[in-house]
Amino acid sequence: MTQILQGKKAWITGASSGIGAATARRLASAGVNLVLSARRIERLEALAAELKAKGVEVTLEPVDVSDRVAMAAVGERLAAQGGVDLLINNAGTMPISPILSGRVDEWEQMIDVNIKGVLYAIHAVYSGMVERKQGHIVNISSVAARITFQSAGVYAGTKHAVRAISDTLRKEALRYGIRVTDIQPGSVATELPDSIKHDKIRNAVKANLYADPKALLQPEDIAEAIFYAVSQPAHVDVSELLIRPQSMED
Repeated sequence: MTQILQGKKAWITGASSGIGAATARRLASAGVNLVLSARRIERLEALAAELKAKGVEVTLEPVDVSDRVAMAAVGERLAAQGGVDLLINNAGTMPISPILSGRVDEWEQMIDVNIKGVLYAIHAVYSGMVERKQGHIVNISSVAARITFQSAGVYAGTKHAVRAISDTLRKEALRYGIRVTDIQPGSVATELPDSIKHDKIRNAVKANLYADPKALLQPEDIAEAIFYAVSQPAHVDVSELLIRPQSMED
């Protein structure tokens, strides 16, 4: 399966840490050239130096995925370089809170990053994939794409949207030889809980769901799931993968 990916190019958003960084390392080990995006340029530069030592090409595109104009510009640069074979749509944020708290700015942030950012990245590469009649788009949603949690209504709404967008795009794209995969992780040991600004909710999440990092999924676990999906033969379409920690009931 590794030979299927050798020499391909993948664009990973949210690549500076967590699932994005782990996926970059996993794909680099299979000879995939990389375009890495995130806002934290210092982390991207350190990761790029590490991956270039593995013998793959690494290009940095620091960008806020919620910036429509900037994302379109990234798409134009990628198209000028021949496009990408894989899009790993990983950037996301989770400033959850009770609806009654009325944190409208945080609701808008989740919608801008988790939904609009996913769409902007798809828009940046999809037409090129259609022209070349090949490509694979992987969207990272969440177990929250299937179930809801108290205080996570808006976040779950954004992830339900990603799942719906993914399945609709899959149906539209299959005629062009393009595959779409929606990855739905449960709790992963990443920095995501740090994006929760509501002190009481953040403390509760860290004290309960994230109390034992070793019991959680690790970023490398999700990277392996992504690798599995994108390394299948062209006639195999892994449409969805739901991945929970063994201890998670919901």
